[in-house]
Amino acid sequence: MRVQLDEDVPIRLRLYFSDEITVETVEYRGWKGLKNGALLRVAQNHFDVLVTRDDSIP
Repeated sequence: MRVQLDEDVPIRLRLYFSDEITVETVEYRGWKGLKNGALLRVAQNHFDVLVTRDDSIP
């Protein structure tokens, strides 16, 4: 499983995932600053889960 952490999620959260799960941050991918729609479009091709605290993403 591949998990993407949005820029509003603390980076240290990645330490709580098991080794079988690949966790990357938006900043690591170079996607920091992308608007929600654009982020969702690019992330869906690379990740199974997007973890965010953004209330505007249902």
